[in-house]
Amino acid sequence: MNNDNQKKKIKILIAEDEEFSNIYLSEVVKKISSEIFHAKSGTTTVEICKNNPDIDLILMDIRMPEMDGYEATLEIRKFNKDVIIIAQTAYGLDRDMDKSIEVGCNNYIAKPIGKSKLLEMIGKYFTI
Repeated sequence: MNNDNQKKKIKILIAEDEEFSNIYLSEVVKKISSEIFHAKSGTTTVEICKNNPDIDLILMDIRMPEMDGYEATLEIRKFNKDVIIIAQTAYGLDRDMDKSIEVGCNNYIAKPIGKSKLLEMIGKYFTI
């Protein structure tokens, strides 16, 4: 019997304005996702969340145009308290990590993001 049948495929939103990072993250999560959404700004991230309340996970880049990841997280938490949000912070700056948790992110990961570390972190929240 294949255990994959018992694992839930998750809906993931990748909030990332840098094209290479977007492609990389898509590759990392494609086997565990049923659907992947993409947003290149905080404003778009919030809109996609409003229109797709069943998204399970957001990989939130902190530095994005229009509205940064902090603001986007604050907006999303006004209407969705359950979605798991993992902040992507540049170089693991302590103030970015602390602020990510303060605004409502569940966790954070420093760039550059390692595949196994990210999947391990996602595995804390989902059976993947």
